[in-house]
Order: sequence, then C-alpha cells, then structure tokens
Amino acid sequence: MSRFFRQAGDSDSDSESSDDESMSSGAEDIPQRPTASTAKPAGGSMSRFLKTAGSDSSDSDSDEESDSDSDAPHPRRSGLPTVDDSDDEESDDGETPGVRIKSASERRLDEMKATGKALDNGLKINDWVTISNEFDKLARMVQRQHNVAEPVPPFYIQTLVSLEGSLNTAVAKEKEAKKKMNATNAKALTAVKQKVKKALKEYEVEIKKFQHDPEAFEREYTAVMAPEPVAPGKRPAAQVGEADEADDFTTVGKGGKVMQFTAEGIFKNLQAVQDARGKKNTDRAEQIRILEKLLEVAVTSYQRIRVLLALISSRFDYNSSVATHMPIELWLSAQREVDQLVSIIAADGNYSIQEVTDDYDESIERSPATEGGIVRIRGSIISFIDRLDDEFTRSLQNIDPHGTEYVDRLKDEKVLYCTICRAQAFYEKTQQDEPLGRVIMRRLEHIYSKPNPVVQALEAAADASEFKPNMILSVQGPTSALIHSLCVYLYKSGNSLLRTRAMLSHIYHHALHNDFYTARDMLLMSHLQESIHSADVATQILYNRTVVQLGLCAFRSGLIKEAQATLQDIFTTQRVKELLAQGVHQQRFQVLTPEQEKAEKQRQLPFHMHINTELLEAAFLVSSMLVEIPLLASIDSEELKRKAISKPFRRLLDFADRQVFTGPPESTRDHIMQASKALQDGEWEQCRDLIQSIKIWSLMPEAASVKEMLAQRIQEQGLRTYLFTYAPHYSTLSILLLSRTFSLPIRTVTSIVSKMIWNEELSASLDQSGDVVVFHRIELSRTQQLAQTVAEKLAAMVEQSEKSLDIKMGGTGGWGDRADGAKGDKRGEQAQERRGRGERTRGARGGARGGRGGRFSQGLGNQMPGHTSQRAG
Repeated sequence: MSRFFRQAGDSDSDSESSDDESMSSGAEDIPQRPTASTAKPAGGSMSRFLKTAGSDSSDSDSDEESDSDSDAPHPRRSGLPTVDDSDDEESDDGETPGVRIKSASERRLDEMKATGKALDNGLKINDWVTISNEFDKLARMVQRQHNVAEPVPPFYIQTLVSLEGSLNTAVAKEKEAKKKMNATNAKALTAVKQKVKKALKEYEVEIKKFQHDPEAFEREYTAVMAPEPVAPGKRPAAQVGEADEADDFTTVGKGGKVMQFTAEGIFKNLQAVQDARGKKNTDRAEQIRILEKLLEVAVTSYQRIRVLLALISSRFDYNSSVATHMPIELWLSAQREVDQLVSIIAADGNYSIQEVTDDYDESIERSPATEGGIVRIRGSIISFIDRLDDEFTRSLQNIDPHGTEYVDRLKDEKVLYCTICRAQAFYEKTQQDEPLGRVIMRRLEHIYSKPNPVVQALEAAADASEFKPNMILSVQGPTSALIHSLCVYLYKSGNSLLRTRAMLSHIYHHALHNDFYTARDMLLMSHLQESIHSADVATQILYNRTVVQLGLCAFRSGLIKEAQATLQDIFTTQRVKELLAQGVHQQRFQVLTPEQEKAEKQRQLPFHMHINTELLEAAFLVSSMLVEIPLLASIDSEELKRKAISKPFRRLLDFADRQVFTGPPESTRDHIMQASKALQDGEWEQCRDLIQSIKIWSLMPEAASVKEMLAQRIQEQGLRTYLFTYAPHYSTLSILLLSRTFSLPIRTVTSIVSKMIWNEELSASLDQSGDVVVFHRIELSRTQQLAQTVAEKLAAMVEQSEKSLDIKMGGTGGWGDRADGAKGDKRGEQAQERRGRGERTRGARGGARGGRGGRFSQGLGNQMPGHTSQRAG
C-alpha cells in the first residue's frame, strides 16, 4: 500500500475538490509540501498528502507490495524537489520545469532492482532464507507486470540466469562441505532451487532470446515500453473510464498491442485465446469478454459455431476448483449459449459438430462450398450437456437446502430440462445413436423420481420449445408412458451401463407409483443383484435407492412381510444414509482422509432427491414389529428366541425391556417399542393408537389410508399373537369371541385361523358347525427334542459348506452378495434359513404349544437380493 505522510500544521479537514484535483492531475502525482507563503491556519488549511518515491498508484491496493513500499524513502530525507501551491494549476497542463517525474513502469523497475540488490546481499552471506523471501517478492513484481500487459524486463531474466549459476555452486559446495548448514537454511535452499527451476521453465523462450543477444533483447523491451506522447487536453490511455470502454471496446494484449475485433481477423484472435487457455497467468474473465466480443462480430455460421465452442468451454474453465460450484450467472450464460449452438446446428444441416474429425486449418473460413459437402467441426455438444447437468447438481450440493436460494436455484431445472430435450431432438434428427443414448439418460434422471405434477410441468416447458424430441409427454398424460418409452430405447441401445441405470430408474418409477408386483418382477428378472457389486458407485447408490423405494411401496400397499424382508439388509448395515448417498458415515475408530471426504461429498445427492430416513426407519420397524411379535409368541425355547429375523428391531426391543421406568413416548422409536410391548401383552388397541400417533406418517402419500391399513394389520397380528400365546390353555375357542375381542369380522377371523392351520402353525381343527377352534396336543419326548437340535445344527453345517464350495468354484455365493466383502453373504437365504429352522422346530414340537409346526408363511425376503454396501471411495 502506498504511504501518505502528513506535514506539520495540516488540518484534518480536506476539500474533496482539492483531493480529486491532486489525484487526477497529469499522468503521475507529484509529492508536495506547503511553503511559508501558502501555509494557512490549522482551522482552515488544506491537507497535503505526500506520496513516497518509488510507489505505484495503480497498484496501491495490492497487499503483496506492502513490504516493498515500506522501503521507499521519505520525501524530506530523500531531498526530492517540491512544488508550491501556486503551481497546482500549471501542473495540470504540463510538468513543472526542473522536475523529473518517473513513470509507473520505471518505478516498478526500480523496485525490482532494489529487491535484486537485497537478493545479491543474501547470496554474499549465503542466507538462503532471505534469498527465498526476496525471490518471492521479485516474482510478485513480475506477475504485476503481466497484469498491466507489460513484457518481462531484462533485469529479471538476467537475475534468473545468475541465480541459477549461484544455486549450482551452492549445491556443489554443500555436497562437498564436511559441516552442513543448519536445517532452516538448507530447507530454504531446496525451496529456492524448486522456485528457480519452475521460473526457468516458464520463461524458457525469453531466456533463450536473452542469452542469444542481450542487447537486442534490451532494445526490444525499451521499444515496447517507450511512452507515447499525450495530446494536450486528452487523458492518458490508463485513465480511460468505464464509460469510454463501453463506447469503444479496446483490448490491449500482451506487449501492449491493441486487439482489433473484426470478422476478418476473428480466427486469429480466436487462436490467440485458445493458445492462452490453461496457462498459469491467463486472465479467464478477460478471455470470456474477448470471446463475447468475437461472437458479436461473427457473421457466418462457421464463425459463430467456432466462437461458441470456445466461449462455452471458457465458461466451464472459469472455476477450476472441483470443490465449489460454477457461479450461477456463468452457468445461465453457458446454458443459453448451448441452446444457441444447438439451434444453429439444427437449423443448418451443412454444419456438423463431431468429437472425431479429420484435421483442418483452423485459421481460415470454411463453408459447404469450399468443403464440397458437410462442414465437420471438432467439438462435443453432449459433453456440454453433461457438464451443465453436473454443475447444476454440484451447485445444489453446495447451497443450503433450507434457504430460499436453494428453491430459486431449483427453478433453473426447467431451462436445463428444455436444453436436454432440445439436444435430444437434434440427435434424433441427425441419427447419432451414442450421444442420443447419453442425453436420454440425462433426461430420464431428471424425471424418474418425481411425482406426476412436477414431470408434467417440465414436459409442458419442453413442449413449448422450438425443437421437440419425438418422445414427449402429451398434455396432462400419464408419466409412466414417457418413462417406458425412454427406458425401452435405452434397453435397445447396447450400452450396458445405460441399460442398467435405465432398468433401475424404471423399477424406481413403478415403486414410486405403488405398482409393487411389476417393480418386484422387473428387479428379479433383471438379475442385477448378481452383478451390482461390480458396478460403479453411482449405480450402486441408484440400486440401493431403488430397493429401498420398493420396500416403501410394499409397506404402502399393505405387504408387511415383503416390506420387512426388502428393507432388512440395508438397516442391518447401520449405514443407511451413506448407502443412499444422503450423508457421510463416521465410523468410531476410522478417520477419513481429505481426499476420501471430498469424494464422499461429491457423490451426495441433492436434498430434494433424498428419501426421508426417519420415515424409512418407521416403516421398517413397524413391519418388523408385525412380523417379529407373533413369531416370538410362537416360540417357547430361549435358544430359538435368540435367533431373530430382524436383529435391529430385536436389539431395540431388548433395550426397551431392560428399562426400569418408561416415560411417555417422544421419538418414533419410542412409539414403536411401546406399541410392540402392548402387542405382546395383547393390548392391540393401545398398540394401534401408539402407531397411528406417529407424526412422520403425514409425509407419506395417502397417509389416511396407510394408517387405516396399519390398524387392520395390528388387529390381525394381535389375533395371531393371542392364539400363539394362549393356545396351550384352551381345548376349544369360540370364533365369535375372537371376533368381538379383536373387532374383526367373523369371516376374517375364520380366514386367519384357517391359514394358520393350513400352514401348520397351529395344531388344531375348525368346527364349522359350532364355529369353534378345537386344539390338539402332542408332547415331544426328551429324545425327540435332542434329535431335532442335532438335525438343525447339521443342516446349518451343510448350508455353510455349500456356500464355501460355491465361492471356491467361482460362484457368487448366493443372491445376497455384499459388494464390500465378496464373501457370498446370501442374506436373503439366511433369513429364509432362520425361518426354516423355526418352522422345523414348530413342526416337530406339535402339541407343546397347540401343535404349531410346519412352514411359516414366506415373503419377498426369500427371493430379494441383499443391498450393496460398498464403502464409497
């Protein structure tokens, strides 16, 4: 920062007109001090600011030059000439006679030489810490030269060459010396070596020119830096305001050359911008402004296409960091330019943008007449579509989902969807299969998980656009037909990844709309559960989301056993949020590296796509309650009771049983645990009230019908639990009494009892004449009980041996493979085996609890695949 010194006798009150005059007069400011003839009393004097010699007004806001500015001498001590107040008006029109005013470039060069002198002093005493600091300061000064479009000064090139020689000598001496330098100095030496090596590579061309002919290099620099005369009454070019730039756009390139924007020189300027792309000191914002100006002067379709391709790429390159999202203004500009590019290509079939083309001269105009047919231009529209979509998702990941900014950003999905549909229409017209499949997949990912009204709004916007794809939703039509047509095309495309993702999206859509049996059959027939462990992480996340949505669909449809079996595996892992890409799982004794944490965050889904995990847990625990409680009542052996179907539910239930005092329920888990204990005690009405009072059900579609369904299931399972528990105490039991006790129709009670007898869960018979249930009892001997235990253990050993043999022979180990272990976990079959052991036990025990034996009714869990739980990254 420039230093301002206040003179003795100056007052604190300043005149705005005086300050403006002193800051803008002439090409450079002149240090001043009040003389005896102009000094005024303190109450009304005008303050004078003295600028230090060697400071740069154009760079006074830079923090990096604060150190170098502090070394500038005080005007009084340096003996600089001063100008009286009486000469203020004369100094506006010309320089004061006898005063030599240095230009800004000369002052910057003086600062460099002062820094170079300090660097030489450091070399003399072998102080590499000082050398490192001074070299950094010198590099910042050269960077400042680039910022004002000035060439590299010969002094800096000469310093680099001499410093390289000094470094080589120092390194050689260090290797030969018996006594090594201290650690700090040695570390600084290594750092300087790396910095000089990098600078030599960056300025390799200038160094070769300097070494070949130093005098010619010096003359060339002097010619470029020679100041141009300024006509009287005209401001210097450096003081041209923003208003003048708006009227007459003039860009000054490297070396002070003016860039002219005309249709004839558009390819030359475009090539200059392309050459500077990716370099360290390139001003990306300036490149975008140049390309925008080139787009304005482009007259032919070929010129507009070439400029648009470069402009869109520059916008995407503006923010090179992958940790943050692209600025929304840049994103919207890129989206409009992609639309413009697609419109140009679609309107004129003589031009084609392809990723692979023959080599051609990029510096000349090309047209169908010169090319003898279609003009093929190197580029990729589908890559722009992918990047637009990815940047949109990344912005949603980095915006607070609970604020209005997230909602405003989400509104931009409509214009993005229209762009995707426009690109799809273009690829359908040109019959490009590979990019067409990719763009259809992008379109499908935007609508497969949304309800019908949202999809209809997006399709209405796409229908109103200029270019419409063949697959478009009719007004207020069913979204299932659109999803079906998009997925069928991807099934036939031949790309296995797109086919897999399309199948999962199709299943998810069916499950979202409560078409459980279609979704289940599609998942089982696709055999994705056998190969999903080898898919990429994004596809595994989509698979987990699909299976979870299928479980919710079964729950909403009243298929409790299927819902419990489907949601079982993902809740067993205790990593629900991580497997659904809705949060990062923090393990107790594991700390993620920054790279792993960044990768985890990048794959997180936007908030509006989340599946409510609390609602998911409520559905799973209620389903487990309705399956587990009757099963616990049917078993009287402590060993069998420990073999639970749902370990997460059983763990929570055991913890609730150990509580000495239980207060009113607060959380969803509290409601379900107290309802489970009430169902165990036969208080089905209390159980129903507790379950229906859970507030999370309001987030589920058709909440009233779901609550009604749950009440009915609680009544039915309450009846089953009652029969399992009290059957040993009855010889006969009236169906009418059961009907009144559980508020169920007689027909429903008869149906439930008949099913239990048919499945050999209840050893009884139904007397239709008297509407009573007659129980039968057969006691097992001690020998039979031991034989049954041996048979169960032997069956478990055989099953485990078969699994091990299957894995050794190259098999997958079963339907329930876990992607992170490749051990053939076969969770679905294990659940079936657990049920089978309970069934065999009940079948053999017979009359001990009313002859309850045989097969327990099997649900979807005997067939469903396990969830992939591969750790992301």
